[in-house]
Amino acid sequence: MSELQLTPIPPLPSILPVIPLRDTVVFPLTLQPLAVNRAVSVDSIHRSLSGDRLLLLLQQIGDAEDPGPDALRTVGTVAIIRQMAKTPGAIQIVVEGLVRAKAIEVTRTENILQATVEAYPDEQVQDLEVDAYVQRLRDLSDRALSFASGLPQELKSIVAGIDSPLRLCYVIASMLDFKGHDKQQLLDEPRLVNKLRDVAKGLTREVSLLELKGKIESEAQQEMSEAQREYYLRQQLKAIREELGESEGAEASELSERVAQANLPEHVAKAAQREVKRLERMTPASPEYQMIRTYLDWLIEVPWSVTTEDRLDPVEARRVLDEDHYDLDRVKDRIVEYLAVRKLKGDMKGPILCFVGPPGVGKTSLGQSIARAMNRKFVRISLGGVRDEAEMRGHRRTYIGAIPGRIVQGLKQAGSMNPVFMLDEIDKVSVGYQGDPAAALLEVLDPAQNHTFRDHYLEVTTDLSKVLFIATANQLGTIHRALLDRMEIIELAGYTDLEKQQIARRYLIPRQVTEHGLPATAVNLTDSALEKLVGEYTREAGVRNLERQLGTISRKVAARVATGTVDLAVIGSGAVLATVDEGDLQPYLGPPRFRRDVQFRTSRPGVATGVAWTESGGDVLYIEATLLPSGHGQITLTGHLGNVMQESARAAVSHLRSAAEELGLPADLFKKHDLHVHVPAGAIPKDGPSAGVTMATAILSAIRKQPVRSDVAMTGEITLSGAVLPVGGIREKALAARRYGITTFILPERNAVDIPELPEEVRRDMTFVPVKLLDEVLNIALPPLAAPAPSLSAAPAPPDASAAVPADEPPPSDDDGPEPLPADGSPTPEA
Repeated sequence: MSELQLTPIPPLPSILPVIPLRDTVVFPLTLQPLAVNRAVSVDSIHRSLSGDRLLLLLQQIGDAEDPGPDALRTVGTVAIIRQMAKTPGAIQIVVEGLVRAKAIEVTRTENILQATVEAYPDEQVQDLEVDAYVQRLRDLSDRALSFASGLPQELKSIVAGIDSPLRLCYVIASMLDFKGHDKQQLLDEPRLVNKLRDVAKGLTREVSLLELKGKIESEAQQEMSEAQREYYLRQQLKAIREELGESEGAEASELSERVAQANLPEHVAKAAQREVKRLERMTPASPEYQMIRTYLDWLIEVPWSVTTEDRLDPVEARRVLDEDHYDLDRVKDRIVEYLAVRKLKGDMKGPILCFVGPPGVGKTSLGQSIARAMNRKFVRISLGGVRDEAEMRGHRRTYIGAIPGRIVQGLKQAGSMNPVFMLDEIDKVSVGYQGDPAAALLEVLDPAQNHTFRDHYLEVTTDLSKVLFIATANQLGTIHRALLDRMEIIELAGYTDLEKQQIARRYLIPRQVTEHGLPATAVNLTDSALEKLVGEYTREAGVRNLERQLGTISRKVAARVATGTVDLAVIGSGAVLATVDEGDLQPYLGPPRFRRDVQFRTSRPGVATGVAWTESGGDVLYIEATLLPSGHGQITLTGHLGNVMQESARAAVSHLRSAAEELGLPADLFKKHDLHVHVPAGAIPKDGPSAGVTMATAILSAIRKQPVRSDVAMTGEITLSGAVLPVGGIREKALAARRYGITTFILPERNAVDIPELPEEVRRDMTFVPVKLLDEVLNIALPPLAAPAPSLSAAPAPPDASAAVPADEPPPSDDDGPEPLPADGSPTPEA
């Protein structure tokens, strides 16, 4: 390219042929080649060449093949054709931009596209700011030309010889990689200093890209040199090893042989052989070598084709389950049913079970017993506190120290593809910034998907359809809803006192005695001692605390043996070393932890006995109410109550106010007196709607100054109309009430379907009264008064309580029952 003398600007005709340009702009005072092949553009060239060779070049809007007048910009460049050459399929022309112009009107008739134009010359100024930008552009051009080795060197002299700031701006802009709309904006800009600023920005970016490109090329060249040096050294090392008689591929050959002998599935064997071939081409010093070596070890050690033979005898399986666990018939029946179907239909997929219940009822040990009954391996995975999805699916191999997830690790640990997987504490899984582990479990626990489970580390599909998954949880509220939908829920409620005594006699006492180095028959607890131990030294849904107390007794007996108090000869004879009677418990365990004060707590007006569900089983709540001597009808709620429980208390008060006349209460009672409702223990959070009827009963008891029956406990949600709505956790609540010596249990009528599911001894020892309305509750819990309360107007006598209580209900018991749990930070009850 050489310096070119520009054509003087001739007078502009009023009408010029138009050539639409796609995504480009021809600037004034510059030369630019164009390839023209559209019919309308070819026609414009012919008409221009037949006259003064002038054209109007306008940028089109969009990519239309045949744009109309409305699809063209209004500001363009008047250019003159300097050269033309015809080539196959197109006409090549070189145009010189003369001056900026405006298209006043663009018309088209067939292939004739023309416009009425007027000159729109650029601003021509010369000041300090313009001179500064010109100098900046010259400096940037020099730097750009020093980096761009492919450009002709005469460009530098051309740029240096341009005196006009406007032409310098347009020449540099035509060489930059501007987008079409950016070039059009530059052409539209009326001020010269703004044009110079925009071009300087674009040229600065171009220089930065060229500098970065040069740096990358330099680094690549250096790396290439290092790679050549490494190759040369490896070739020398190979020659030295050959001289020493050492074989470089011995380890790769060993791995290839192990892969062939591992009896891997086809897709796994293919992946393993591919990695072995990669290993053969690497040196042991390479970091990737050890990564591939570890990956192959995992692929080979997963028991892809190994399964244990199931024991499909339902009778024998039931015998093993009964041998390990007392009661739990529902779970045992479900396992026996599964084995029976497997015996008839061999390809049945394993069920996905979820045991839900309070701590200590045997959920985890039941999973071990199921594995033993089915003759399968047992693997336990603790999910408590897991918050990383990679814990389940594994880490990508690109990470240093990556390993498979817990599912694949469990298969390797079991050594078979059909173990019993215990997913312990699935309700404790939490979401972290690394992902949601529950989302990974959705595929694992779906029988329709888990046959193609894909671990991120192994990157091959793993068949989990033969695995029997058993999850455990203390509550369902925190489990992902989609996970719940995939699992069969089996609830394990707490044990009755009789069941605890049987479990202690059959399992806990022999185990604790032998664990402390004594013969299984060394310690004998009488029936009365065991009954007192269960009732007065423990109060729980499960048996963990009971086992701890038995361990304490065993340790004290072992201490007597170790200190010589008991003759060692007696130990070998298998005789009983210690017989623990009811009166001997205090020397072993200290005073009883739980007192019986149900009758004392409810002997005063304003106290009613309710029941609550907690994560550790059921519990009893004493709800207290008192009517203050004066006030303005305000209600105070204390006892660490949640929002739902507070709303239940207000609903109970509103119903009593609306039914004051029917209950024989003064109409202005709630306007002249404040009311205080308290639920001990105050340090334990409580929530839920099921204490509504209990609160209403306690409030009415305080108003009437009439104690509530001490042998009655109740549960149920109350409405403003006095209806009693159903609640959950009836089994746990009934067991808790029985532990406290309650003999009459009031529950919503729609919960009557839960009564047949209760243990037989609970149904035998307690009377269950289903109710629809609060009036029925009051008839039972607050017997008719012999005389009206002195400070209140006389209330009409409610119907006889015997109408709501079955005829065979025993009279109120003088036995107060066991004592409630202490306020020691127990789980939050749902009242």
